[in-house]
Amino acid sequence: MKILFAAAEASPLAKVGGMADVVGTLPKVLHNKGFDVRVILPYYGVVTSRLKDPVELIWRGRCMYQDFDIFESRLPDSEVPLYLVGHGAFMANRIYYGDDEDWRFTLFANACAEFAWNFWKPHLIHCHDWHTGMIPVWMHQTPDIATVFTIHNLAYQGPWRWRLEQITWVPWYFQGDTTMAAAISFADRVNTVSPTYAKQICTPAYGEGLDGLLSHLIPRGILNGIDDKYDPSTDAFLVRNFDRDSLELRMENKLALQQEVGLQTNKDAFLVGMVTRLVEQKGLDLVIQMIGQFLSFTNSQFVVVGSGDRYYESQLWQLAARFPGKMSTQILFSSPLSQRIYGGCDAFLMPSRFEPCGISQMIALKYGCVPIVRSTGGLVDTVQHHDPVAGRGNGYCFDRYDPMDMYTAMICAYEGFRYPDTWRELQRRGMAMDFSWETSAERYLELYRSIPSLVGL
Repeated sequence: MKILFAAAEASPLAKVGGMADVVGTLPKVLHNKGFDVRVILPYYGVVTSRLKDPVELIWRGRCMYQDFDIFESRLPDSEVPLYLVGHGAFMANRIYYGDDEDWRFTLFANACAEFAWNFWKPHLIHCHDWHTGMIPVWMHQTPDIATVFTIHNLAYQGPWRWRLEQITWVPWYFQGDTTMAAAISFADRVNTVSPTYAKQICTPAYGEGLDGLLSHLIPRGILNGIDDKYDPSTDAFLVRNFDRDSLELRMENKLALQQEVGLQTNKDAFLVGMVTRLVEQKGLDLVIQMIGQFLSFTNSQFVVVGSGDRYYESQLWQLAARFPGKMSTQILFSSPLSQRIYGGCDAFLMPSRFEPCGISQMIALKYGCVPIVRSTGGLVDTVQHHDPVAGRGNGYCFDRYDPMDMYTAMICAYEGFRYPDTWRELQRRGMAMDFSWETSAERYLELYRSIPSLVGL
């Protein structure tokens, strides 16, 4: 089977959210299983410095009255062919945002379609989010190319139909008000990145206006995995490596992290971390309301790493100024620091309003960093509330999107931390969980082979 992954992100070349981890890892696993898998990505300015293999111009095409180039390389640390769509619109270092975002990604989707029609014809194009949403529409009249559309975040739905008609070819059979709606309507199969999120988006509360369409189609939920590079026993970014049987060594990472981010060096403090995009979806309004009380009345510390909306950045900066030595705000994206957060913090906070899957809580579990999460989306599928009497669970959960509910869960975790033996068992249960891509890859293969034209491939 020949499979082309088309997406706006792929780790480690261009990463903003969880989509990058899927597109950067799943093709490698499928390739190792013997499938001809390739990835196509915009040739952003940031990509060049992150490539490890030479780049070769292999084809030139034209769409939307624009000339574009296709370059070939390799996905880093793999044998998976990588195609890069070269155009001036992608030369900047940014991935998203800008007044031309709708136009840029529609151009990218159109270039992917031209590439599949005229240069390398796959059996299947696996499309990711609205940025590639027009591909299933255009492939509707190419019956020997199937499409799978994966919803990573339903909240971002791409340009409306009237805008699409201004910038690209919209066929007469087009249906849907937005690019996302059209992709869902025309893809051969639709899935989301966790079973619970697949159910939630079929309801008005989470469906972003598309719940009627989705409840009719019934998308499949396939939980993401995490890359095997996330391993505390080998992670080169940690001060001290450790595993389930040597958790006592983890304290060195905690003390080093406290010093690195400007917190008081205190092994007894309950250190809570957060690595996230600073946007409303991630529950920052709950954090801003309650973290001051939490730090005031407990022997705790808090460190947050991320960037995003200026309002949240400013509020977190002000909180850090109010609590010197107890709170640290790092407005940046840094993989090394993020991994030291996972490897050094006692607990990891994810109070998301909605969460299609979530990668951070799985990495935190792998590193013995106990998650405190809201029970929504993929967080439900990966984190179960700790029951110290029965010896079950791997984290702390709260249900309502409410500041007091989050605060209560954090206090429960703080109290649990005061019992070292029970806390150590809680860490070990989390570290024992299997979030490898092997299981997820098999689920995707089942999804592919459920398409009639791909049976037997």
